Amino acid sequence: MTLTTDSPAARQRELLDLAGSVLAGGGLGLFQLPDEVNLVIAEGRGSHVTAVDGKDYIDYHLGSGPALLGHAHPEVVAAVQAQLPKGSTYYFLNEPAIRLAQRLVEAIPCADVVHFTGSGTEATFFALRIARAYTGRQKVLKFEGGWHGMHDYALWGTVPSRPSPYPNANPDSAGIPEALRGQVLVAPFNDAERAEAIIEAHGADLAAVIVEPLERVLVPQPGFLEAIREATRRHGIVLIFDEVVTGFRVAWGGAQERYGVIPDMATYGKAMSGGFPMAAIAGRREVMAPLDSRVRDRAHLAWASGTLNGNPISATAGLAALDVLSRPGAYDVFHHIGGRLRREIKALGARHGFAVQTPGEDAVFGVRFTEKEDLHTWEDLLTHDRQLGLRWGIELLKRGILNNPNEKFYLSIAHTDADVDRTLDACDDAFKALKM
Repeated sequence: MTLTTDSPAARQRELLDLAGSVLAGGGLGLFQLPDEVNLVIAEGRGSHVTAVDGKDYIDYHLGSGPALLGHAHPEVVAAVQAQLPKGSTYYFLNEPAIRLAQRLVEAIPCADVVHFTGSGTEATFFALRIARAYTGRQKVLKFEGGWHGMHDYALWGTVPSRPSPYPNANPDSAGIPEALRGQVLVAPFNDAERAEAIIEAHGADLAAVIVEPLERVLVPQPGFLEAIREATRRHGIVLIFDEVVTGFRVAWGGAQERYGVIPDMATYGKAMSGGFPMAAIAGRREVMAPLDSRVRDRAHLAWASGTLNGNPISATAGLAALDVLSRPGAYDVFHHIGGRLRREIKALGARHGFAVQTPGEDAVFGVRFTEKEDLHTWEDLLTHDRQLGLRWGIELLKRGILNNPNEKFYLSIAHTDADVDRTLDACDDAFKALKM
């Protein structure tokens, strides 16, 4: 299809039609926005994006999280522009990758060494492989509702419509091998007693326990992560924190710093590389030893290589992004802006007769339509009225607030009080529209 018009609105419509023809499913992921609010983004600047039709949006999706500094941060752009003429990838050591690894080791409590990967999905997949190689065991345990990417070990009990028959769960995606049933065990998040019981019963077979310390929008309850840490240590199980979302977002040292529990390994992505494609596994030197070909023969190595791992473009972007985030006051923005949004969205909902909760942390939170105020488990989240959430999210999109309905609001250091003012006006109108 050749684009035939100079009208911005018509051009966007033609692009959407073309996407429907040439992209599998018409989009780039699991979820497609309804036609009435679907859009094609032309550019992003700071906390805003502009669609091809010229409409301006305040962005609370931020590429599903990576744009922690906002879009096209000038220091990240300048650093990448300086690196680009030198080449985009080498598949050998390069200074930006080495310097970024050093920065990560200094920042991450559990890190003696790091290993770069291309995406968060790869990071969690390889972390589980490393844990199996290290322990000689096969099974892994995750938590119901936990999101660990798109690989076959991750997609069990992620979005069940009812609580799973622990420790068993059903696969979330078509195409998951039945052979993995029983290899991936599932426990309820924030239920230390039941999780410990499953670990005790299967401890001799478990290579790893992987957990999002902030599971989607569920904050860990006091003692939960500590109990998991103690149980895994007792049985020689590798504890993995999936910090793809929380890393450098909820604190400089991530969830490990925020919640005061140190795992054996952790996975990082999204905000770590300034919006460029890169992820990492960080961990104790002993646990990461299966990656070390200097001391292991190939038959005993955990293979975790990738063509673009540690590429200098993404590493350069990551160094620039971390320089910005390390400055005094950077995280105060999240607490000020995110805290204000969480309080006032909930108050606006109540004013219009809706029971609304805003679980999570100030830098990343959800909006859930439920009477239940204490949201601790996936079962608690099932009380959320997803249809109301979808309608509300669509109303926000109509009013220039970019969001993924029923998912998360991501904050950047580029968001301002003026953005919040406009957002709250749109939220007010959206709540009104729900009552019509």
